[in-house]
Amino acid sequence: MATEAAIAGGAAEILIPEEEFDIDVVCDALKHRHEKGRFASIVVVAEGAQPKEGSMEVQSGEVDQFGHVRLGGIGNRVAEEIEKRTGFETRVTILGHIQRGGTPTAFDRILATRFGIAAIDAVHEGAFGQMVALRAAKIVRVPLEEAVSELKTVDRSLYHDVAEVFFS
Repeated sequence: MATEAAIAGGAAEILIPEEEFDIDVVCDALKHRHEKGRFASIVVVAEGAQPKEGSMEVQSGEVDQFGHVRLGGIGNRVAEEIEKRTGFETRVTILGHIQRGGTPTAFDRILATRFGIAAIDAVHEGAFGQMVALRAAKIVRVPLEEAVSELKTVDRSLYHDVAEVFFS
């Protein structure tokens, strides 16, 4: 979500969990943009983004009840470091639930209806342990084991071949 939003919004930097970042490199890129007359830059920081070891301190590493590292706060830490290292005024917007909301489009409303009908059909057919999903333009059933069997990560080609074009 962060990568696609960053590309759509013209972000100068995208920090995602799949790619460790060096805060010095990020700050140098922002300074370079500033020198070229670009005085406003967007840095998108995804939950779970991690700095290269030793490049900056992050939050405590607190874990949840399942032993997973509790995410959140990295955007504020990055902003603090950018302001400290560059002297540029830095503002933070934490999207949280806002990014998952908004006014639904006609496509959204129709898709929700299609999902609902497919879920009802699955119940009537006793297809428990499955979820409905959109693949291409079709609604399909996916076993829950398959849906959660592997970590879903950012498409590296989207990051390297598309997003990185806008860096600098």
